Amino acid sequence: MFLINNDYNFAMKILLVTQYYYPERFSTSDIAEELVKQGNEVTVLTGKPNYGYGYILEEYKKVKEENINGVRVLRTKLYPRKHSRISIIRNYLSFHRNAKRYVKKLDHDFDVVLSISLSPVISIAPAIKYAKKHHVPHVLYCQDLWPESTVVTGAVRKGSIVYKILYRWSKKLYEQCDEIVISSPSFKSYFKDVLHIFDKKFPVVYQPILKSKEELEPIVFEKKHNFVYAGNIGTLQLTSELVEAMNLLKRNDAKLYLMGMGTNLENIKKQIAKEHLEDRVEYAGALPIEKAERYYKNADALIVSLKNQGTVGKTIPNKAIQYMKYGKPLIGVIKGDAKDLLEKAKGTVFSDENPLQISNIFSQICDISDKEKALLGSNNLRYFNEHLTAEKLTSQLLDVLKEFKK
Repeated sequence: MFLINNDYNFAMKILLVTQYYYPERFSTSDIAEELVKQGNEVTVLTGKPNYGYGYILEEYKKVKEENINGVRVLRTKLYPRKHSRISIIRNYLSFHRNAKRYVKKLDHDFDVVLSISLSPVISIAPAIKYAKKHHVPHVLYCQDLWPESTVVTGAVRKGSIVYKILYRWSKKLYEQCDEIVISSPSFKSYFKDVLHIFDKKFPVVYQPILKSKEELEPIVFEKKHNFVYAGNIGTLQLTSELVEAMNLLKRNDAKLYLMGMGTNLENIKKQIAKEHLEDRVEYAGALPIEKAERYYKNADALIVSLKNQGTVGKTIPNKAIQYMKYGKPLIGVIKGDAKDLLEKAKGTVFSDENPLQISNIFSQICDISDKEKALLGSNNLRYFNEHLTAEKLTSQLLDVLKEFKK
């Protein structure tokens, strides 16, 4: 752990507003710590950790301020996110309300305010409030689109009264940012064509991957050929198609491992049982990154899949970048920005969305030599190291912030 030296001549003093922070596992923590490593003073305004737990962690109930690896972290109260939709709404609104109150008393000479928006977009409102009060520029690092994400998840029907309210609210918040950094190039068309926001440059900075905290021994697979998918197990991620592709493969020496959570999980379990695929498809659970990595390291290929539907279908799932780090071939059942990025790396075999072609790609990976697989994997690792490390991406983000330094 390294501490802030008050005598240090910091390049910038940054207020970072984000609803999620360590020990919640999001890249926001890695970005903040990397900004400190690159010579900046960073203060984070966030909530008390609850995401993924269903309650406020006991050891954090009384914590108001702490220093984590050189980052000053301010904690505001919020209602814990549980499993019900009502609790999620209360969670969103409580951070929005309490963090806005918090910034009223926050007096510090920041050069710039940086907000990082996952869901919900209303979490950037405290950053907007502080920036306006203190006449400080505000840059949003947008990693999720609203209200589009509410439609994609099925929470809101497009064209409904709720959608129209969220549309106006989201548009108003986005318009009040001085700049919006986007994590996927196709976000730009959504801001222009759907939200009708034209006064930003929308620089692109890919979302850094989540860093693991420890390295565990890799899984020793029983089968000769092994494929791994980790992430959201939903219909948009084509998880049912992946299972059906293994059903069509008809090889006893190959296995598909699925890990994660999502709305399609129960259907996947039923599909595996109905097709008697227990020996060839395994649900490994919802694993933290450290345990998921154990499967990545000896896999024949890692799978990136996303239905080519709407704006979300054109974006880059963070796992597309995460996977490249492990020096493995990728199977890409994907279009849009992600395909463009993976084609540059030259380490991915692509498939259309239908199960038969995915099955053919599985078979192709099984049949190519270890040398060919190693070449695909090394291409991915080289591209990652040259363009996509947290250091390089945070440096790009910092360049944007410097343009707006007070």
